[in-house]
Amino acid sequence: MTRPYNILFICSGNSARSIIAEALATTLSHGRFIGYSAGSKSQRYVHPIALKLAREMGYPLELLRSKSWEEFGRVDAPHMDFIITVCDDAAGEVCPFWPGHPATAHWGFPDPAFIDGSEEEKWGAFRKVEMGLRNRIELLLDLPIDKLDHLQIKDELHSIHLTLNQ
Repeated sequence: MTRPYNILFICSGNSARSIIAEALATTLSHGRFIGYSAGSKSQRYVHPIALKLAREMGYPLELLRSKSWEEFGRVDAPHMDFIITVCDDAAGEVCPFWPGHPATAHWGFPDPAFIDGSEEEKWGAFRKVEMGLRNRIELLLDLPIDKLDHLQIKDELHSIHLTLNQ
């Protein structure tokens, strides 16, 4: 295997969906991917349920923090191979310049952090997002990425979301 692929998940607040995706990509790939997350308007905290889910996955909690996407546009930032927005707000925003022209896609999910309801309803919303992201990331892991060109990868990322949204 060559170096691991870096994948950045972007959401507006970077407190729930993108945090869950970061943990899933890293833990499910067993070293093939390194997940990162950031927000356009970082909330500066990680939602407690997202932290509990990451702990269940075995993701090191000390790696989780809410970050601005500007951190990943810097010259000294890790080179991103993939950038995936996971909320509709971030998908429509003008993004920073990403060095290296990574493959991009949008995998939108409702924000579980905004659920007003019982603890059970909140957990249900977070689990639904976790399963949706898990399904997409598992399909991504099945792709022969090293054999695909940039446009094929972008098409596959888009196709993964469309297939699971039907």
